[in-house]
Amino acid sequence: MISHNMTWIRYPSHSFDPSIRIEDLIVSQNVISRFMHCYIAFFVPTGLIAGIFILTVFIKNYLRDSGLEKLDIFLFYFTISNIVMIFFSFTVITRPDYLMATQLECGALSFFFNVSYFNSQYLLILMLLAFLFSRFPPRTVLMTKATQSPMLCVGFVLTCAFCISLVVVALLGTDNYHKETACQLDPLFAWPEYEIIKFSFGFGIPLFFQILCFILFFVKEAQPEAPTQNIQAYLAVLTITITMFVCRLFYNTMILFRTTLKIHKSIGTPKNELMMNIAEIVLFSENCISLIFILCLHKPCQAGILKILMNLTKVCRKDTTNNRPEIPVTDIRSENGSH
Repeated sequence: MISHNMTWIRYPSHSFDPSIRIEDLIVSQNVISRFMHCYIAFFVPTGLIAGIFILTVFIKNYLRDSGLEKLDIFLFYFTISNIVMIFFSFTVITRPDYLMATQLECGALSFFFNVSYFNSQYLLILMLLAFLFSRFPPRTVLMTKATQSPMLCVGFVLTCAFCISLVVVALLGTDNYHKETACQLDPLFAWPEYEIIKFSFGFGIPLFFQILCFILFFVKEAQPEAPTQNIQAYLAVLTITITMFVCRLFYNTMILFRTTLKIHKSIGTPKNELMMNIAEIVLFSENCISLIFILCLHKPCQAGILKILMNLTKVCRKDTTNNRPEIPVTDIRSENGSH
């Protein structure tokens, strides 16, 4: 693969291009700052609280039942992956400015971010397949064995995410690894092939498999011998799929647009920088929204949250009863007798 010289590339806000108006930069940075504050203030706490509740419910169910259902195992690791993505999103706190790091440090940060990014995408496909095979069991011996060992499937997905992340990060280049740069989780100094491969393996190919799973499901569901489906589980998976598709479509569209700018040796405009930053925040918001949907729509999570809330209510009632002040009772007869 041909090496690229990316030393020329700059963010419009960091460039000295006389064609860029200072008013456009101010407006762009104000909008980015507002989006960042809204995300940190509302989405991050809500997503983290929802994720902690989900993990608590699944761990309690595991300890009580000595195991979890197949779909619950996939949702458990999907939740962990989303929480990790939320922690990576703290890199946007500095916006409209960027995190300053060497290209080597930025590449390491990008690698671990991409592992979580690909892992959550592939776990969703795994959930769709598990949901499909739970109603329509596979007829081949290999697929049957694979569906019976969910931890093996999770390990396979994580291995795929790890390997693809290695390939993607290799496209960041190694020429100026010691140079300090403005760092995004998908670095600006990456080669154009970086965005193309990330789009292909992180959005295009997974989308093809998701559509294929839904087509197979609806075709088989229309058959007279199809078993009854769990509406709540299906609704939870469908909602997560739609949310992830919408948010990642916007993000990947902006990544490909940034690739076209690199190919044409253009740094873009403040508006392009604004849209890329908004797309990144929308991507992180998707992780928070998906966790909220799991908490609200998945039946075991609903039951677990109700139990937790009932226990908290009982504890609060006990505390108020124990802390109630005692009113001294005076003996009215003795007082009257003394008079």
